[in-house]
Amino acid sequence: MSGGTRVAAIYARELMLRGHKVQVIAPPQWRMSFRNKIKDWLRGRGWKAESTRLNESYLDHSGVNLRIMKERRPIADRDVPDGDVVIATWWETAEWVNALSPSKGAKVYFIQHHEVFSYIAVERSRATYRLAFHKIVIANWLKRVMEDVYQDANVDLVPNSVDRQQFFAPRRTKQPIPTVGLLYATAEFKGLDVALDAVRRVRQRLSQTRLICFGTQSPTQDLPLIEGAEFYPSPPQDEIRQIYSRCDVWITASRSEGFNLPAMEAMACRTPVVSTRAGWPEEAVRSGWNGWLANVDDVDELAHGLEWVLTRSNEEWESLSDNALATVAATSWQISADLFEQSLRRACERAARGEIAGGGGRQTFLL
Repeated sequence: MSGGTRVAAIYARELMLRGHKVQVIAPPQWRMSFRNKIKDWLRGRGWKAESTRLNESYLDHSGVNLRIMKERRPIADRDVPDGDVVIATWWETAEWVNALSPSKGAKVYFIQHHEVFSYIAVERSRATYRLAFHKIVIANWLKRVMEDVYQDANVDLVPNSVDRQQFFAPRRTKQPIPTVGLLYATAEFKGLDVALDAVRRVRQRLSQTRLICFGTQSPTQDLPLIEGAEFYPSPPQDEIRQIYSRCDVWITASRSEGFNLPAMEAMACRTPVVSTRAGWPEEAVRSGWNGWLANVDDVDELAHGLEWVLTRSNEEWESLSDNALATVAATSWQISADLFEQSLRRACERAARGEIAGGGGRQTFLL
């Protein structure tokens, strides 16, 4: 139930609706060992019980042909039918795709983040961006990284979008009680610690400030919520819109971000966004127009942005809210899917010319 999987699922479905044959192949979900559960419990992070939604994913009920492997191992030729295109969706799958035969299709790397985090095999990850794949990125900053760091200028930009049939809200005024919303995600690069510190600072000056949040992991002792905060664990998709719509401002304090779909979804629900300069918000948020932008790890500026939004008059806030909606009004998953499909056709052409690896198959797109 991650944002990256959600985007892959959307494109798989959209390609299928366009008449392409799509096969999604995935390893089984990783399960935390009993030993690691004990370690987390001793560190005050709570007991990780097996969820009844363990195997739920954004591919469920999508109509896309999904094959989940019986064991966690590299995907090999015997697992993949011949096709026109085979797409890696993160660095480890890029290693697997690199080892596949040319008959599996033109090799494409769908890049949703620059995955060079300390908790993964960094050098292996870096090496995947140098592979002879056709690259599709979701944000301008990733396109620049591919060009500047990996000397690959032949990269397609296909920005994410927002489903405005799912994420929408009627025009409204501010909440009776100042309300901040955020996504509770504990990965270090998400900057949850910074976001919570900023909210606490605002509450020192605006004591009634309320916090609403949701996430797939319950709050931990390491990253506790402020007193009285409302937390919604893994809410159903049709309820997330209501959470965004109950907020006067949405905060995201990522240190690094591939895109940041929640920020876009919040804006689609007419909620101004206060964000660090990371991912899509760096390109979309304009201080004083649809929210506030701050440098990474700048708690003071994030708190200032929150307080500035929360203290606007109703008329001023409504203008911010209208501008937030206008920021995403032109986006469409159908438009993005058109661009994605065009990029796959380019990959086939490049493979035929020998510019990238793979090529030659039987009219099948693969993820």
